[in-house]
Amino acid sequence: MINQRKAYFYALGAVLIWSTVASAFKISLRTLSPAHLLLYANLVSVLLLGTILLCRSELGRALPKSRQELLRSACLGLLNPFLYYLILFKAFTLLPAQEAQPLNYTWAITLSLLAVPLLTQRLCLREVIAILISYSGVLVISTRGDLLGLNFSDPYGVALALGSTIIWALYWIYNTRDDRPPLAGLFMSFLCALPLIFFYCLIFTEMQVPDVTGLLGAAYIGCFEMGISFFLWLQALKYTASTARISSLIFISPFISLVLIHLLVGEEILPSTFYGLILIVAGLILQQFVRKNTSAAV
Repeated sequence: MINQRKAYFYALGAVLIWSTVASAFKISLRTLSPAHLLLYANLVSVLLLGTILLCRSELGRALPKSRQELLRSACLGLLNPFLYYLILFKAFTLLPAQEAQPLNYTWAITLSLLAVPLLTQRLCLREVIAILISYSGVLVISTRGDLLGLNFSDPYGVALALGSTIIWALYWIYNTRDDRPPLAGLFMSFLCALPLIFFYCLIFTEMQVPDVTGLLGAAYIGCFEMGISFFLWLQALKYTASTARISSLIFISPFISLVLIHLLVGEEILPSTFYGLILIVAGLILQQFVRKNTSAAV
C-alpha cells in the first residue's frame, strides 16, 4: 500500500541512524579492537534480526533449504559483515572519523565501476564525469587540501576506507541473485559470519571483554547500524511511490554526520573535509540524475 508520509518517516529514521554511526564507530573503537567490536555488534544484530523475523513469522523463510542456499549465505556473510566491517573499523582507527566517513560514501561510485566487468554494464560520458567529480572529493579529503603535494594523511587508512567500498559493492552485486526476502538474507549472512568472526578473534587476537563504553557502542552499532536502519529503509521502500523521492534523503546524512562527529567525537572539522564531501555528494547526485534520465529514455 502506497503511503508517502510513512515512507518519508521510515526513510528519515534510517538516514538519521546512518548519520550517527561514524561517531559510534570512533567512540567504540577507543576501547575495543575492530575485530571485537565486530564480534559483539554482530551478535547483537543476529539476535535483533532473528527477533524481528520471528515476530513477523518469517524466520522459517530465512533458514536455508539446501546446501546451495547455505553456501550462498556463508559467502555473503564473508563479504558482509566479516570483511566489510573489519576493514572499515580498521580504517576508522587510522583516520579521523571526518575523513573515513565521507570516503565510505563513495561505495555507490565503486558499485558503478564494478558493474562494468561483473554485470556487463556500460558507463556513459556523464557517469564518468560524475565519478571523476566524486573521486576529486576523495583526493581533497585524503590530502587535507594539499592537492599539489599529494601528501596523504594516512595512505593505509585511506586505502582501507576505499577498499571497504569494494567489499560493500561486491556484496550488493552478488546479493541481487538472492531471491529470499532482504531481511531474511541479511539475517542468514550475519548468522553465518558469527562463527567466522569468533574464530578470527580467537586465533588472531586476545579475547577482550568490553568495558561499559565498548559494550554500549557495540550494542548500538549492532542494533541500529546493522539492524534497525536496514529494516526502516525496507519499510520506506515498501510504502513509497517512487524510490527516487526517498533516495535523495540519503545525501543529507553525511553532513549531519559531520556535525555529530564534531559534537560527540570532538574533532575539529577541516575545510578540506567539507569541500571534499560536497564534491563527493555532487558526483553521486549527478550519477543518480544521469541514471534517472537514462531509465526514463528507455
